[in-house]
Amino acid sequence: MSAFVDASGILNTSVTSLMRSEEAADGPDLRWRSHRRLHLATADGRPGWADAFVRAGYKVVVPDWPGVGRSGYLPFEDLTGEVVVAGLGKVVASLGQPAIIMTHSMSGAYGWKLIENYGEHIAQVVAVAPGPPGNIQAVSDIISETADTVVVRSSVTLTINLKQPVVSDRSFVEVKLVGQSAQFPRDHIGVYSSSLTPIPPRLLYQRRNIRGSQLKVTDLSNYRGRRILVMTGTADADHPRKLDESIVDWLNQNGAKADFIYLGERGIVGNGHMMMLEKNSDALAEQIMAWIENG
Repeated sequence: MSAFVDASGILNTSVTSLMRSEEAADGPDLRWRSHRRLHLATADGRPGWADAFVRAGYKVVVPDWPGVGRSGYLPFEDLTGEVVVAGLGKVVASLGQPAIIMTHSMSGAYGWKLIENYGEHIAQVVAVAPGPPGNIQAVSDIISETADTVVVRSSVTLTINLKQPVVSDRSFVEVKLVGQSAQFPRDHIGVYSSSLTPIPPRLLYQRRNIRGSQLKVTDLSNYRGRRILVMTGTADADHPRKLDESIVDWLNQNGAKADFIYLGERGIVGNGHMMMLEKNSDALAEQIMAWIENG
């Protein structure tokens, strides 16, 4: 089977490489780019998605984005989506076999660019509540702006100072990341909040597509025939069904073979934006693995 790379590294602090066992050394590679708490453990301390894939026989690797965690110093003002895509692309190209890419949230746009720029190294893409490409993402409404700071409206009012990293405060966690989720273990919100690292400002600026800055796909040739999964929960404030379904429509209109799992249609309700941290995380990993293996 193919390698598996998680590109969803908004909150990274570590680089981790996991293998099921020596006899699995020739098994599929799963490359994850993500915060250790995001995929190595759930909010309540159970083994995370990385372990679920290891148990299924995948090799799991967790690299950090450029300038984040252990990837080496890079001035935060120089860290853009283009830089992240180039760094992740080098990782994907180094594997020696096609990778399954997993993205989540703001890394969705990086996954769309990885297909464009490194398609020959990519087998499939799994996009969990992904940010859309700039081709179809709405431009954010600007509430106010100065030379260094912009305030935009989303599920929360977001202030981005381009001269300093953005800290996720408790309100952002409770409204945006946890929101109306019935599956998030709420007595662990404080511990989860304390694990979050500041977000480089230009990455967040692009994620909100301020002034049309989100990454756009310009060459769609690598999308033809590409298997892609988009999976969305029923209680994600910034990812209503119609929004993520429109990404699937765009993918298929451009030649991909994209599928949409809206968890509610499968009798799985109450998952929010951070579904990999939630109480039914193992069941959600099984949904992804079934799609990968039965496609």
